[in-house]
Amino acid sequence: MVFHTILPKIAVHWLFNLYRAARKLRSNAFQYYYNRNSTTKPSTTNPKGTTTPFIPSGADKTVVCDFHGGLLASTALFPYFMLVACEGGGLLRALLLLCAYPLVRLLGERSDAGVRVMTFVAFSGLRPRDADLVARAILPKFYMERLNAQVYGRLWVPARRKVAVTSAPRVVVEWFLKEYMAADVVVGSELQMVRVGRAWYFTGLMCGPGPAGPGMRQKALGEVFGADGAMADVAVVRSSNPLDHPFIPCCKELYVVSRESASTSRLPREMYPKPLIFHDGRLAFLPTAPATLAFFLFLPLGFILSVIRISIGIVLPYEINFVAGALFGIRFRTSGRGGAPMPGARAANNNNSSSSKPKNRGVLFVCTHRTLVDPIMLTTALQKPVPAVTYSLSRLSELIAPIKTVRLTRDRRRDAETMARLLSKGDLAVCPEGTTCREPYLLRFSPLFAELADDMEPVALDAQSTWIYGTTASGHKWLDPVAFFANPVPAYRVEFLGAVPREHTRAGGRTSAEVANWVQRRLGDALGFECTGFSRRDKYMMLAGNDGVVAK
Repeated sequence: MVFHTILPKIAVHWLFNLYRAARKLRSNAFQYYYNRNSTTKPSTTNPKGTTTPFIPSGADKTVVCDFHGGLLASTALFPYFMLVACEGGGLLRALLLLCAYPLVRLLGERSDAGVRVMTFVAFSGLRPRDADLVARAILPKFYMERLNAQVYGRLWVPARRKVAVTSAPRVVVEWFLKEYMAADVVVGSELQMVRVGRAWYFTGLMCGPGPAGPGMRQKALGEVFGADGAMADVAVVRSSNPLDHPFIPCCKELYVVSRESASTSRLPREMYPKPLIFHDGRLAFLPTAPATLAFFLFLPLGFILSVIRISIGIVLPYEINFVAGALFGIRFRTSGRGGAPMPGARAANNNNSSSSKPKNRGVLFVCTHRTLVDPIMLTTALQKPVPAVTYSLSRLSELIAPIKTVRLTRDRRRDAETMARLLSKGDLAVCPEGTTCREPYLLRFSPLFAELADDMEPVALDAQSTWIYGTTASGHKWLDPVAFFANPVPAYRVEFLGAVPREHTRAGGRTSAEVANWVQRRLGDALGFECTGFSRRDKYMMLAGNDGVVAK
């Protein structure tokens, strides 16, 4: 009778305590698993006696991190394979990978078989140059936005030696980990290549053992510790069964990142290892399986909407562009008064101009550059056509543009003559950055515009893309307008900042470089963007390996 009454109470009490312990562990930033040199768990109580989450420190230690789930807040591998397939191989390859997703889920996304299936679909027949371009210009943005702030700040940054282990092929993570994260060693699978003629291609097959096999364990031991048999100090993973990781036997301490911590601890932009200024690719969202399916379902409708929206700007008069665009999902917001110089500014500027220059010149609109349709949006806001100059534009964009576009030659004297001639006939729009930038940064302003006119008005333009970026550095630039207007709800903001005061122009004694820097700061303050010294050449050399010139 005693056993029948006491044992159930003991069992209930034991289960309740076990539940409380599990909740306490899940609330911690890291779940402590074991320490080879100690049998006691580190204290989580501060000097005041209150309980705080235990966050270890990696100072002066060798730290081994599982990249997906340790350094990154998510364990998912499929979205990054999808980025390789879509951006490196095209939409058809991305669709094939999406069709293979049920098989990947059945095998396990992080299992050896699942990784091999995704690797084969994403890399088979892909050129190493295309994969390298994705790894350098596209993936760092998505990696950076999903870094775990606590793992990065407490363990990775202060570590004496940094080791990253990934289940994905090393080619897609190594550049980011070494260039942005200062990793000492990156352990991952290698890919087989085959030579066809003079070109090399990936076969889609992995060299040697899979990412979770015993062979990878020996590879990790050899690359990280050499032949001396040393051990790492700390290992950080996130897995349902952390002891399955191949590098665990060579680490003294093991920590498992809790799911709650990973979902809430994102690294803010100001704490990035390096500023994320340039990136390429068309996809503006992380292509998880549900998001990719929705993207492919919407793509035909998006193309139709894009054609309609572009036709509105070409065919319809300016007076009804706002209403027609809003009916088809374009969000357009404008503020300020454009085209009106400050009182007395034009007269003062004309008095200071030489007799050889025409007296009645137009206003020079100095704009930020977000997409190729910036001058068109400026024209729509002004309700009158304004010519624009550009360094490089595809033939299709020139044909469908509802305004006059003039190419510059990169010859300073000839470009100055061209812009002066256009200003003598009326207003002119110019983007001194010379190229587009997606992130909240302004590139260096060329001072040429400041040498041509003192009647200037800065115009802050900003564009928002939800699914598809309307710019590219290495892809098909003629698709830029089509891609931007294929977004479900493309948005544009145009803000006129008023004419540049005379004391900040060359007529007021400033140099052209000082004028350009002042206008850049004025536009940066209006948009909340940071001003940089990077140029058009810096962007294209990093993202595409060229100077960004499109053949006429």
